[in-house]
Amino acid sequence: MISVVRGTRDLYGDELATWHRLEDIFRTTSAAYGYNEFRTPILEHTELFKRGVGENTDIVGKEMYTFDDRGGDSLTMRPEMTAPIVRAAIEHNLVRHSPVTRLWYAGPLFRYERPQKGRFRQFHQYGAECLGSPNPEADAEVILLAYDVLRRIGVTRFSLEINSLGTADARAAYRAVLVDYLERHAHALSEDSQRRITSNPLRVLDSKAPQDRPIVDAAPRLADHLDADSIEHFTSVRTLLDVAGIPYTVNPLMVRGLDYYSHTVFEFTTDALGSQNAICGGGRYDPLFALVGGTPTPAVGFSIGIERVVMLLEAEAGGFPLAPAPDVYVVAAGDDARLPAALLAVRLRRAGLSVHTDLLRRSVKGQMKEADRLRSRYVVTLGDDELKAGTVQIKNMADGSQTSIAQSDIVTVLAPTP
Repeated sequence: MISVVRGTRDLYGDELATWHRLEDIFRTTSAAYGYNEFRTPILEHTELFKRGVGENTDIVGKEMYTFDDRGGDSLTMRPEMTAPIVRAAIEHNLVRHSPVTRLWYAGPLFRYERPQKGRFRQFHQYGAECLGSPNPEADAEVILLAYDVLRRIGVTRFSLEINSLGTADARAAYRAVLVDYLERHAHALSEDSQRRITSNPLRVLDSKAPQDRPIVDAAPRLADHLDADSIEHFTSVRTLLDVAGIPYTVNPLMVRGLDYYSHTVFEFTTDALGSQNAICGGGRYDPLFALVGGTPTPAVGFSIGIERVVMLLEAEAGGFPLAPAPDVYVVAAGDDARLPAALLAVRLRRAGLSVHTDLLRRSVKGQMKEADRLRSRYVVTLGDDELKAGTVQIKNMADGSQTSIAQSDIVTVLAPTP
């Protein structure tokens, strides 16, 4: 038997119905904030991620699905969404046409990682990007959007952590201080952290290796090296969150995995999913436009891991909500009723109802059993008597009541005009 590719999964049934509900929330909540949907191709030129993500990152160095096509171009299945959105904004002059451009997206991403709970090789993200504003109001807006999406989904076991990475100049000065400190303790650090001292020293602060924690806890703090502009920006973000009533904690050790982040960074985490505790991450990435080849443009955004949110929703609710039930099940009682029953189903569907019919030519008892299994709201029965009289039997499955009406009235009865 050919099975699903390792690190990918099929979606169906009640879980897929949950995904549909989440997608509706993504769409309506984004629209409430003035964000428009944007879709980018799954395939991008590899150079985009080498520039935008960085050749020294694990994403580019170890995790991307990259291949040469028949024309000799190096293509990559997108491993993240921010660089493609920036590429598209530059290519289509989005910010020139709209000085503040608000975009949201949802779709699959691909990374070659060791599959485990909450981590897949094909995974999905919802996210939003606010392009064009350098001000703290934009930072607060995207955090509020992410918070409202999570609340509307119905999850409650999550918390928000924020930090400031400051300006590029402030971060460069801090980086020198941090590298000096880490080099003096390199012998006690994990292998990954030793490697990161030269490639991405700020990531050492985010290390989960137990042996690194005492060294990280005693490390110099970026907050002590921020300039006045950085402090003012972060203070304004915090004030806006306070006014909006959004609970948060400041985590001075939180950094992002990519070098292009600046000023505000944030994460939503949960204690319900074990080690894969991050369900949303984001921040300001003003330098990225220039890295990708565009005009310097301020930008801030976030992404939410859909699989992890679904897992959190399942954990909190004790299972997935049931998929929507059909409005009507049309029962054909006898061979002569099969074609009229099919035509009746067409009428009801065109009136906006969801309708199931029997395709296995089962008995009336078998069809009623199927209608009950599907949790149909109504059962409409057509038999010889109904065909002669031009009527149908309607059964309300909730209370068991039955009534006979004219076939011509069925749409009016079951799908009344609001």
